[in-house]
Amino acid sequence: MSTPRSTGPVPNINVPLFWPMQLAASLIEQSLELAARNVKFLDEELRLHGGIKPRLATAHSVRLKLRTLDLCDYSTSAANGLPTLVNAPYAGHTSMIADYHAGQSLMQTLKAGGLQPLFLTDWHCATLDMKDLEVDQYLAELLACIDDLGGRVNVVGLCQGGWMGAMLAARYPDKVASLVLAGSPIDTHAGNGPLVSMVRKSPMRFYQELVASGNGLMPGKFMLAGWKNMHPEQHYVQEHIDLYEHIDDPVWLSKTEAFERWYENPLDLPGRWYLQVIDQLFKRNLLAKGEYVGLGRTLKLKDLICPLYLLAGESDDITTHEQVFAAERLCGTPRSLIDKRMVPGGHVGLFMGARTLKEVWPEIAAWIGERR
Repeated sequence: MSTPRSTGPVPNINVPLFWPMQLAASLIEQSLELAARNVKFLDEELRLHGGIKPRLATAHSVRLKLRTLDLCDYSTSAANGLPTLVNAPYAGHTSMIADYHAGQSLMQTLKAGGLQPLFLTDWHCATLDMKDLEVDQYLAELLACIDDLGGRVNVVGLCQGGWMGAMLAARYPDKVASLVLAGSPIDTHAGNGPLVSMVRKSPMRFYQELVASGNGLMPGKFMLAGWKNMHPEQHYVQEHIDLYEHIDDPVWLSKTEAFERWYENPLDLPGRWYLQVIDQLFKRNLLAKGEYVGLGRTLKLKDLICPLYLLAGESDDITTHEQVFAAERLCGTPRSLIDKRMVPGGHVGLFMGARTLKEVWPEIAAWIGERR
């Protein structure tokens, strides 16, 4: 049997002579790990900022496909009774806000609360051929959905979807059996939120130039920049620091990707629609004043007489609670048929905050169910 060849003495790295070699090897290893971490961070940055696309979390079918929206059906096959229609905001983000994530979804919560049949408006991103559409076209297609569902529904209006629901309830009182206004600006001049101040101070020319730069559309990327500029440190500094610190945390990344899937993918809006909303609703506050003309009639909120549930966020800086609760004095609904609640948190948390979905929306589902 052959004798193994000697490999020579093994260097003793505890001897000071070899310390520089050990340090160099350690630094090389750390540099490689750092480089890998940086690549992973950059890849995730690209995914979070537009690389992953929005999607509704829950299985559904499309009952109607119209020019401005898809009417999504969340009903079971045996569903019957008065339908509930959730009108998602058409304010620059997709309807994913109402069906955000498995286990954290307003549509799942309402369905679990026994609301059947159940439907959701999924608004389309505007294309250039839609640039001259006005609020009336959106009201008309929402009305077509209601008529297709039998002509009378419960409406759950989220943010901007709430003032659309209020318009229809004032224009056609027999078509809306009950109305939930969640973070919905009914009196846009109430309160002192930053959005109110910004709209008041910015001349119409500013908004017109934004639309002109979008060739007749209001680009979603402009609105996204505006929202981020309300909290610049969070969006331009802190969120990148947070990502780097949690780049190896799969649970944190999963939650963040779900949010950014919605937040970082804004919708373009028709320019004419956008300017009409800014001028007539936010600058001149015509709906609250009883001077807004919708579908050929001047709309009077006193003609809105259905039961109302008003939901506002305590720290909502998009729609202050004063703007939501103004419906109590402006609408014709008797006080005995009005319920209202203010919850901790901001605007987005009203629709997809885990605590609000668990503690508040089941109560709202029961409230709707009692009035069907």
